[in-house]
Amino acid sequence: MMEIADFDSLRHALAENSEQPEGPARNARAEQLLVAAEKLSIPLAVIEALGHQLKVYNYSSEKDKMFVPFARLLRMWDERPEDFDEYETHSLHWVFKWMTAGMLDQPHVPLASIEKWLGEMEHRYRLAGHSERAVRGAEFSVAGHVGDLARAERAYAAWLAADRDRMADCHACELHGQGGWHLRNDRDAQALEVWGPVLDGEYSCAHEPHTVLASSLLPLLRLGRVDEARAHHLRGFRLVRPMESMRGAYADHVEFCALTGNEARGLELLAERPAYFTDTGQPRSQMEFLAVVTLLMDRLTGLGLGGQRVPGPVGRAWTAAELAGHARVEALELAARFDARNGTSYVGDQLRERMARQPLTDRLPLGVRAVRTAPAGLPAPGVLAPAPERPSLPALLAEARRLSDTLRPHALEAWAAVAEAAEETEVDTYVRAEIADHTAMGRGPEGVGLFERAAELYAAAGDEGEAIAARARAAYVRALSGELDEALAAIDEPYDRILALYADDATGVRQTASVLMSRARILMRRVHERSAGAGDAERAVRELLALVGGRGGSDVRLVSRAAEGRAMLAELAEHAGDGERAGKLFRQATAQFVGAELPWFAVEYEVRVAALAHEQGDLAEAERALRAALEHGGPYVEPVGRAQLHLQLAEVVGGRGAAEEAAEHALEAAHWADEAGESGTLGAWARHQLGGFLLRQERFAEAAEVLESALTDLRAETHGDGAVVQTQWWLGDCLSELGEHHAAAERRLQAAEIARHWPEQHDHATLAHLAAESLGDAGLPAEADQAYARAGELWRAMGNVHFLVRSLRARAWLALRTEAGASGARRLMADAVRECESALEAAGDPAAAERLAGELGHTHRQFGDLLARSAPEDADDPAIREAFEAALAEMTAAVSVFGALGEEGLHGRTGAELAAGWLEADLSRPADAAARARAVLDAYEGADPADETVRARRAEARQLLEPTEE
Repeated sequence: MMEIADFDSLRHALAENSEQPEGPARNARAEQLLVAAEKLSIPLAVIEALGHQLKVYNYSSEKDKMFVPFARLLRMWDERPEDFDEYETHSLHWVFKWMTAGMLDQPHVPLASIEKWLGEMEHRYRLAGHSERAVRGAEFSVAGHVGDLARAERAYAAWLAADRDRMADCHACELHGQGGWHLRNDRDAQALEVWGPVLDGEYSCAHEPHTVLASSLLPLLRLGRVDEARAHHLRGFRLVRPMESMRGAYADHVEFCALTGNEARGLELLAERPAYFTDTGQPRSQMEFLAVVTLLMDRLTGLGLGGQRVPGPVGRAWTAAELAGHARVEALELAARFDARNGTSYVGDQLRERMARQPLTDRLPLGVRAVRTAPAGLPAPGVLAPAPERPSLPALLAEARRLSDTLRPHALEAWAAVAEAAEETEVDTYVRAEIADHTAMGRGPEGVGLFERAAELYAAAGDEGEAIAARARAAYVRALSGELDEALAAIDEPYDRILALYADDATGVRQTASVLMSRARILMRRVHERSAGAGDAERAVRELLALVGGRGGSDVRLVSRAAEGRAMLAELAEHAGDGERAGKLFRQATAQFVGAELPWFAVEYEVRVAALAHEQGDLAEAERALRAALEHGGPYVEPVGRAQLHLQLAEVVGGRGAAEEAAEHALEAAHWADEAGESGTLGAWARHQLGGFLLRQERFAEAAEVLESALTDLRAETHGDGAVVQTQWWLGDCLSELGEHHAAAERRLQAAEIARHWPEQHDHATLAHLAAESLGDAGLPAEADQAYARAGELWRAMGNVHFLVRSLRARAWLALRTEAGASGARRLMADAVRECESALEAAGDPAAAERLAGELGHTHRQFGDLLARSAPEDADDPAIREAFEAALAEMTAAVSVFGALGEEGLHGRTGAELAAGWLEADLSRPADAAARARAVLDAYEGADPADETVRARRAEARQLLEPTEE
C-alpha cells in the first residue's frame, strides 16, 4: 500500500481505490485515505477524500454512513466555498440527490426532516443556477415512497417538463425511474417501452442496465414475453452478482426464480450472498430482499419442501418453513417502521402484495443447470385441488380395457390402479389373468414369471388363445434378458399351437398376430445380436404381414402389428446395407402409425429415418424426421427422449446456420435433461451446445452464464476433452467481449493446457495467442509477452508465418509497456519484417506469395506507427526528427508493397500513404504531404462513393491538403 506523501499520491490512491470491488474493504481504505488527506493540510485534498468516501459508502451496503462525510462537506462549502474547485463544486450539488434517496431508505429519519431537506436542495440548486429537474425528481421519489400518488403524479409531470441540465440524472437512471412509475400504475408494456433505450444499450451508467434488467423481469413475465425475461435474467444477474450495493436488484432476480419454477436456482442465489440477510446499512433494500426470501420459502413450503435445508442468516441451520417465518417477521417489522415514519400503510401494503405473489409459469427453462423442486404441473400453494373420489373397480376395469384395446399411453398405469382396487375385493379368474398380464408388461425382464402365471389364469378362464399369447410374450422377455437360445426354444410350441387353433377357428386374429409378433421379435433379436438368421426373420415378418395385412380397419392393434412389421423389414434392409430402402420402409411404418392415430409409436422410427438421412447427407430429410418425431411424441416421450430429440435437432438446425432456432432446441434439451436427472451427462452437452449457439448470436452475457454452468459438469472422460476445450474457448470469447479480460485469459490458458497434449497443435497455438491478447487487454503486458512468445514458437513449428508475424508484432507493441522499451519493440518489429521477407522469397505458390506480401505490407505499416508513437516526447528535435524519418521509411515501404498488389492492396496502400503524408507534414514538408494526399484522391477516382473506407480516406486526404491550399 503506497505511502501518501503529497496531493498527487493521494489522488493516485483515491483513483486506485475507486477501481476496487464494492464492499467493506474499499470503504475502510477510503477512511484511511481521509486521515492521510487531513495530514496534508490542503483543504481540497480533504474535500476530495470526503467526496471519495461518500461515493464508496453510497455504492456499498453501508449507505447509512454517507450522511457524516456529506454534512462535513456541506459545512466546508458554507464556510469556504473558494476551497472547492469546479469539479468538487459540481459533485457537492450532485450528491444532494443521493442524500434524499438515502434518507428515504432509513426509517429512523423523520419525514419532516426529509421534506425540509428537499426544500434545502431546491434552495441551493436555485442559488447555483441549476434547473429544478433534479429537485422534482427527488420530490417524485418521496411522494411515491409514502404512497401520495397524486403528489407523485404532479412531481412526475414537473420532473419531465423541467429542463435537463448538469444536475439531472443520466438518461439511463431517469428512464429507469420513469418506467418504474408506469410499472407502479400497472402499465407493464409502457414501462418496457420507456426502458427500451437502456435495455438496447443506448444509455448506460454504473448501475444501468443492471437495475432496468432486474425491474423488467416481472412485467415481461406478466406479458408472457418469457424468452426476453429469461435473457434479461441471465444477462442482468451477471451484472448484479459482483456489486454489493445492488441488493434490491438482486432481490428481483430471486423473485423471478420463485415465480418461474426455478426455486433451486433461487436457493443458489441466496447462498451466494449470506450477508444480504443481515446487512442493515440500507433498511429498504434489506426489507425487499427479505420479502422475496419469504416468497421463495413459501413456495417451497407449499410444494411440500418446508423441511428442506436452505441458506439463511449465518449462525444456525434453517429449513424453508423456518426461514419463511423468520423472513416474514423481519420484513414486516421493517415495513412497519417505514409506515410509522411515513404516516401511511403504503409500504406494508406493497410488501404484503409482493410476498403473496403466485408463480407465473410452471417452469421456465433457463439453460443453466437446474434441479427440479416439484413435479411438473403441481398446483401452486393455496390452490391445491381436493382429492377426487376413487372410481369403482368396474369403472377402473372398463377404463383400463379401453386404453389397452386402443393402445393409449398410460394403459399400464390404469391396470396398476385396477390391481390395487382388486386387492380389496374378489375378482374373476379372467380379470386376474389380465392384471397379471399387464403387470408383467411393466416389469420388463422380470416379467417372465408373471406372463407364465397369466397364461395359467387365461387357460383356467377358458381362453386358450390368450394363454398361448401370454406364453409367447414370456418367451420374448427371455430374449430381452439375453436368454436368446431359451427364447428361440420357448417360442416354437406357442407358434405351432396358435396356428393350429387359428386354422380351426378356435382363436382370433389378435391372439394369433400377438404370437407371430413375439416370434418375429425374437428372430430379429438374433439378427441384431448375432448377425444371423436374417432370412428366418424376414419370413416371420412377412408371415405376420400376410395375416394382418388389410384386416386392420378400425382395430388399431392389428394396424400397429402391420406398422411394426413394416419397421422390422426396414431394420433388415438397414442391416443388409440398403439404407435407401430402409428409410422408405420406416416412413411407411410411421405413416401407418400416424394414420391409425397412434403417432407416439412413430417416434422411434422417425428417429431411425433421421439417422439414415444424416448418413446419406440428406440433412433436410433428417430435420423433417426429427421435427416429426417431436410432434408425434407430444407429451408422451420420456424426458430423456425429448432431450435427445431436441439436441439432435439443435445440431441439424445449427448446421444450416439457424443459430436462433438451434438455441431454442438446445435450451429445451437442457431442460428435459435436467428433468430426467441427466444434468451431468446429456444436460452438460446440451448446455455446451446452447452456449455456442448463443455466442453465434452475440448474446455474450447469456452464453457466458450457460457455458460456466456447463463446465461444472463437463468431463473429459464422459464428453471428451474436445468438448471441454471448446467450451472454455467459447467462454473465453464471451468474457473477452464482455470486457472481463483477466477471466478470459484464465479460460483460454486452461483450454490451451489441455490442447497442449494433442497431436495436432493448431488449437494449442491459437488458444495461446488468444490468451496473450486477453492478458494484454487485462493490463498484464509481461504475462502477455510470455504467452505470445509461446504462441510464436508453436506457429513457427507449424510453419504458419502469418500468425508468427502477428505474434511478433503484438509483442513489439507490448514491449513499449515493459522493461524492453522502445528498443526492444523495434527489434521485435524488425524480426517480424525479416520473417515475412524470408517466407516471401521462399514462396512458390502465387496465391501464398500474395497473402505474404499483404502481411509484409501490414508489418511495415505497423512498424512505422510504432516508430512514430514511441518517439520520446521530451527528446530534442533531432531525435524526434530521426524517429519520424525512420517511421516514414517504413510507411513508404508499406505503400510500395501494397501498391504491387494492385486492387487487392488498394485500401492498405492509401492508408499507408495518408500516414506517410501526416509524417511529411510533421517533418515540415507540406509539398510532399500534399502529393501523398493527391495520390490517395487519384487512387479512388471513380470508386464507389458508398464505400465507407473510400469516403473516410477521401475526407482524410482533403484534410491533409487543407494547410497547403490555405
